Amino acid sequence: MDDSTQFPVLPASFKGESREVDPGACFDWLRQGWLIFIANPGVWIGSAVLMMVIALAISIVPLFGQVAVHLLLPVFAGGLLHMCQHQHEGREAEIADLFAGFRQHAGGLVMVGVLYAIGVFGIAFLAFLLVSGGVLGGVVTGRVAGVGIALGGVMLAALLVFILSIPVIMATWFAPALVFFHGMQPLAAMKASLEAGAKNWLAMVIFGVVLAVALFFATLPLGLGFLLLIPVFSGAVYVSYRDIFVEA
Repeated sequence: MDDSTQFPVLPASFKGESREVDPGACFDWLRQGWLIFIANPGVWIGSAVLMMVIALAISIVPLFGQVAVHLLLPVFAGGLLHMCQHQHEGREAEIADLFAGFRQHAGGLVMVGVLYAIGVFGIAFLAFLLVSGGVLGGVVTGRVAGVGIALGGVMLAALLVFILSIPVIMATWFAPALVFFHGMQPLAAMKASLEAGAKNWLAMVIFGVVLAVALFFATLPLGLGFLLLIPVFSGAVYVSYRDIFVEA
């Protein structure tokens, strides 16, 4: 008899294994996100209002406010996903669940925010260098040629921001769920999120296009559309996480 075996046998830690799903699954994610919202709209709208007020209050602080908001987004995402989990399990979601990320794996969630902020502001800095270089070259060169150089710098910066933003967004997309629900380390969670996005690139592209359109219309009526957008897309992200990640 092997005395080295210990009981009870602990389950293997979650490694972030993901699978490929049908691209059309993204529409089912959105449908289920809507169902999660309408199952308890009062709580979801109240949570969205509270989150927006907190984010606005923090962002007012010069310089550090915007940075702090980026750091806290994954923490609030953990709370929103916790609300989705409660409803998925047949329990009632509560506004207090919005702060679950501050109580569970808060350090890991904040670190995801740190890495995300580094990526976002790093990309913004590169774009600034390209744009400022184009403008400076335009001033030195002259009027006609200068306009072309400046415009070229802006277009190159926009293209670079778009290309570099894709892996940053995908690495952050599922990371809060992996950290919050499974206690994964931030870098490992972001790597697993990026790999899952690469496997399901078409579904994520369609989902991203829908999100971009929804973001545009959400900002039109004084931003009131976010009261619907935040809950529905939080639900859709939760459903997509459960659909893509093995043993989720």
